Amino acid sequence: MEISGIFSAVVIGLIIGVLGRLVVPGRQRIGVLWTIVVGIAAALVGALLAHALGVGDTKGIDWIKWLIQIGLAALGVACLDRVKSRRRR
Repeated sequence: MEISGIFSAVVIGLIIGVLGRLVVPGRQRIGVLWTIVVGIAAALVGALLAHALGVGDTKGIDWIKWLIQIGLAALGVACLDRVKSRRRR
């Protein structure tokens, strides 16, 4: 993987992670780095899932793939926030 590929994965992960955080109601107690990690993981898993469903490559913008990725990021942010809030008690 080249530097540009790594950089684009981080940028896309940040965007997906932030959008996932916006979907989850309330305040999340996770940092920016965790948001990027969750976003990258959601982007990768969401792309694989979209390709498995046959909606990964469509003409124009892949809205269904983006919705899957954002939904997975929201799920990841909510789960990570719950785990971190339990550890603080």
